[in-house]
Amino acid sequence: MKDKPSVLVVDDDANIRHLMRLYLEKEGFEVREADRGDTALEEFRRLPPDLILLDVMLPGMDGYQVLKTVRKAGSIPVIMVTARGETFDKVLCLELGADDYIVKPFDGKEMAARVRAVLRRTQGAEEEAGGTLAWPGLTVSIAEYEARYEGKPLEMPPKELEVLYFLASHPNQVFTREQLLQQVWGFDFFGDSRTVDVHIKRVREKLPDSAAHGWSIETVRGVGYKFAVKR
Repeated sequence: MKDKPSVLVVDDDANIRHLMRLYLEKEGFEVREADRGDTALEEFRRLPPDLILLDVMLPGMDGYQVLKTVRKAGSIPVIMVTARGETFDKVLCLELGADDYIVKPFDGKEMAARVRAVLRRTQGAEEEAGGTLAWPGLTVSIAEYEARYEGKPLEMPPKELEVLYFLASHPNQVFTREQLLQQVWGFDFFGDSRTVDVHIKRVREKLPDSAAHGWSIETVRGVGYKFAVKR
């Protein structure tokens, strides 16, 4: 990680942007700001940050639309900021590829800690992990953060690829949601076990008819998930 990782703060409330800037700069981050969805994308394209703190409700283009566009461009980590606490909003953020979410009102210290935790997970994994797995029809490289299914590259955010790699590294071994959170997200993850369900769902959608190749990601009722391989 660079000495001063950059964070793009996107929120139409100047007071919230100011609060985020204060806490992030205190923690050693370089902070840039945007108050609209469309201008956030302009700033993102001009100089991609290391992480984006993205409000959901924005003028010009809402946060969901911005997130979709950012995800098409690459895997820069995104933390969504929402004023709503409903499960639907949290799950939708994760399904669209967000790495984490924060619900307003939030504690400034916790917000900064989440930013650092997400950066540590996404950047640290690339620096420390290595190896390539190969199963019939599937290859996953954690070193290059690439996956291919039936010869075609898969578009996967970092956490989806890491979940797939971890499960495929332990064929026929069952992991609880809590174990997957610990192994893939780390001890400093602030969310809940539904995060695992969302990521597993998205990974499965990208591996249609995997059972025809002799393996599949299965749900073990009441326990968790496993990468099941036919003996």
